[in-house]
Amino acid sequence: MNVKNIETVNPASYAQFLGHLKKNIQDAQLRAALSITEELTDLYWKIGQMLSEKISLEFWGSKTIEKIARDLKKSFPDASGFSHRNLKFMRQFAESYPEGIRETAVSLIPWGHNIMIMQKIENQNDKKWYAEQSLKNGWSRSMLSKWIDSNLHKRQGKAITNFKKTLPKSQSDLAIQVMKDPYNFDFVALSKDYREKELEQGLIDHIQKLLVELGQGFAFVGRQVKLNIEESEHILDLLFYHLKLRRYIVIEIKAREFNPRDVSQTNFYLSAVDDQLRHPEDRPSIGMIFCQTKKNITVEYALRDFNKPIGVAHYEVGLIEEIETELKRNLPTIEELEAELEDKKCSVQS
Repeated sequence: MNVKNIETVNPASYAQFLGHLKKNIQDAQLRAALSITEELTDLYWKIGQMLSEKISLEFWGSKTIEKIARDLKKSFPDASGFSHRNLKFMRQFAESYPEGIRETAVSLIPWGHNIMIMQKIENQNDKKWYAEQSLKNGWSRSMLSKWIDSNLHKRQGKAITNFKKTLPKSQSDLAIQVMKDPYNFDFVALSKDYREKELEQGLIDHIQKLLVELGQGFAFVGRQVKLNIEESEHILDLLFYHLKLRRYIVIEIKAREFNPRDVSQTNFYLSAVDDQLRHPEDRPSIGMIFCQTKKNITVEYALRDFNKPIGVAHYEVGLIEEIETELKRNLPTIEELEAELEDKKCSVQS
């Protein structure tokens, strides 16, 4: 009787091996995709440069560009991307980056991203900044559009903090870039005399949008987090964890101007969170105070001698009164509606 060998596989070893295989395949796919994107974007830049030279030297116009588009379509019927409109974008692209795009983030992001950046951004450095951030963070086109519309390049890293003094160099630079000023909470609509709890509830109701605005790496932990200290209950507003910084982020929300006492309160919460919630492998927590308004020098003085990392930023919300005013401004008046109805009656009768 033949005894067949029974193949035994260690599940943990197999899972690890399979994980390595998947990682290698994904890395290769990513490199291939980036290579294709880079070659195509470089081709578009070269075509744009050639068109720009001809238009400048021989005064070619729109009809000639249309003819080029038709001829390219005949020569490359299966290739997309050589329409009259896209050829115009290629020319704009080359003129936007006259020094070339090789070995830059511009050459590695999708063509649609580059078109959006060209259409919405004028400053050369800002264009490169959004290209670099798109590549670094893997932004979709809709996400890129949102960040451009909210002027992220003017807000990123602008919160007033004491991070340089309280964090190691390797962490302080990242922490500073993670924080913004102002924060854009226009997805929350509130009355002019709103209270802190109303804003807090509005942020939680739109938690997905809040996480997008806070930025990559933030994970929501809880709201109205209770800390029991010597038989007293203390409640902090919002608690997050940052995956890159490996720290809890304690956020206090103030529906008023910044007050120096806010720093002492946040410092107290940081001590409690580090003692009661922080895992031994976590780094010490960071505090963020979101205020309706702030005076920068007052904030700097308030933070100067505290040895825990704390930042202060102001925020903007959608005010119901302003929204209603804008809606009324855009709605037609009764007289305009009556005139429009009268015009329609006359056109029907005629």
